[in-house]
Amino acid sequence: MAIVTSTETPSAVDRAILDAARACVAEFGVRRTTLTEVARRAGVSRPTVYRRWPDTGSLVADLLVRELREIIAEAVPAAGSARERLVGAIVGGGATMRQNPLFAKIFRADADLMLTYVFERLGRNQRALLELFRDGIREGQADGSIRAGDPQRMAGMVLLIGQSAVQSAGTIAPVLDFEHLDTELAHALHAYLAPSK
Repeated sequence: MAIVTSTETPSAVDRAILDAARACVAEFGVRRTTLTEVARRAGVSRPTVYRRWPDTGSLVADLLVRELREIIAEAVPAAGSARERLVGAIVGGGATMRQNPLFAKIFRADADLMLTYVFERLGRNQRALLELFRDGIREGQADGSIRAGDPQRMAGMVLLIGQSAVQSAGTIAPVLDFEHLDTELAHALHAYLAPSK
């Protein structure tokens, strides 16, 4: 399964700015993070940050894309059918996201910002995931481990299932703890994607 990759390698300055933004968001949340504080923590001037990112929103968007890429890259199993690798990446990535301090802070401090991407529009992270899932579904259709169907529409449903499992996990925890949530999520995804017998 292909991993979501950047079209260009970030410079050392870009990495320092993104690392500083990560620290600010993890500490303050998105709303209280400023480009001035990010520049200070990165050890660069404010104009250096503004030349790369015009506002906090665009910087945080790039930060979250980077974070998601790293999470997915670490979650993809090395072996198995395309379906097994895709489901493993989604379940493993979801578990990592629930424990990730950056996403945890955003879910706690800026939950209303997340609602925009749940109910109103697709964000960059969701588009990157749709592309990843679509490619994984195509691979699974090619190796026979995933049923026939439109890969883009199927990727959309996989995103809805995975997104719900990550974002709503805390609300259902009294009934379905995280360990069992991962097991049930894997069952749900395998059942949805498996070829008909």
